[in-house]
Amino acid sequence: MHMSDPLLSPAVGGLMIAVSFTAIGYAVKKVSGDRLDEKKIPMMGVMGAFVFAGQMINFTIPGTGSSGHIGGGILLAALLGPFPALLTLASVLLIQCLFFADGGLLAYGCNVFNMGLTACFGAYHFIFKPITARGISKKRILAASVASVVIGLQAGAFCVVLETLLSGVTELPFGPFLLLMQPIHLAIGFVEGIVTAGVLCYVQSIRPELLESSVENTKLPAGLPIRKILVSFIVLTVLTGGLLSIFASAYPDGLEWSMKGVAGTTEIDREGPVYDTARNVVEAAAFMPDYGFAADEEGSILGTTAAGIIGSVITVLLAGGIGLLIHGLRKKIPV
Repeated sequence: MHMSDPLLSPAVGGLMIAVSFTAIGYAVKKVSGDRLDEKKIPMMGVMGAFVFAGQMINFTIPGTGSSGHIGGGILLAALLGPFPALLTLASVLLIQCLFFADGGLLAYGCNVFNMGLTACFGAYHFIFKPITARGISKKRILAASVASVVIGLQAGAFCVVLETLLSGVTELPFGPFLLLMQPIHLAIGFVEGIVTAGVLCYVQSIRPELLESSVENTKLPAGLPIRKILVSFIVLTVLTGGLLSIFASAYPDGLEWSMKGVAGTTEIDREGPVYDTARNVVEAAAFMPDYGFAADEEGSILGTTAAGIIGSVITVLLAGGIGLLIHGLRKKIPV
C-alpha cells in the first residue's frame, strides 16, 4: 500500500510529512523517557529487517487478480512496543523509498501514517492490547492479530482514499475508489493477520516475556537470553528476502489493483517542481530500483535476492542504529 507522489498534492503530502514527523518525534521522546530497554535495540534492527524482507513477498489474493504484502506494524508493536515499532517501521519505509524507489518521497509522510500510525498507535492500542491484556495465549494472539491487522489496514486504506480526495486526484473518484480499496484490503489484512499470529505464537512459545513486556509496558527481566530469537529471525530474514522473495506474486498490489479498476491504469502522472525534485532525489539515491539491479530492466532472480539481503542489512543498521543513538543520548542527556 505504498503511495507514490502523483497520488498527492504538494499541500497534502507536505501536511502528512509534518504530521508523521511529529509522531516520530513524539515516539523518540517516549522511547527516551522510558529508557529504551537495551535488549530491544537489537530486536529493532533484526525485526525491522524481517519486516523489510516480508514486505517484498506479495501473496496472491485468489480470484481477484490482485496481491498484497504484510505491513508489519502490529507485529513490530507486539514485540517492541508501539513507539519503538513506529521508529522501526519508519526506517523500513525510508529505506524502501530512497534506495529501492518503492513509495514516493513526497508520499513518505502518508505511508508512515497509513501503515505505521494506524497500526502501531491505533489498532495495537485499542484492539491488540486489550485482547491480550487478559492473558496471552495462542487463541488470544490469533484473535488479537487478525482483528487488529484487519482494522488497522482498513483504516490505512481509507486514509489513502481520503488523501487522494483531498489532493484532487479526479482520476480516482472517492466512492468507486473506496468500494475497491476496502474489500481488497480486508482480504489482505486477514492473510497478514494469520501470518502475524503465526510469528507471534512462535515467539510466545520461546520467549513469552517479549510479548508480555510490550503489553504490560515493562522492561524485560535482567539476564533474559534473546539470542535464540535474534538468530531465528536473522535466518528467517535471509530466507525470506534472499529466497522466498523471488516467488512473489506478479499481480498488482491492492492499491494498484484498485487504481486500475477505477482509472484503468496503475500510474497517474503529475508535473511540477515539487514532483520533479522528489523524483530526482529518489532517482539519485535508488541504487536498486524496484528491488533489482539498475541495469537489469526486466529484473532477475539474482537482483531480487541481492536486494532482499542488502535491504535487510541496511535496515538492521538504520533501525538498530536509531535505537543505539537514543539509548546513548539518554545516558548523556537526562530526559
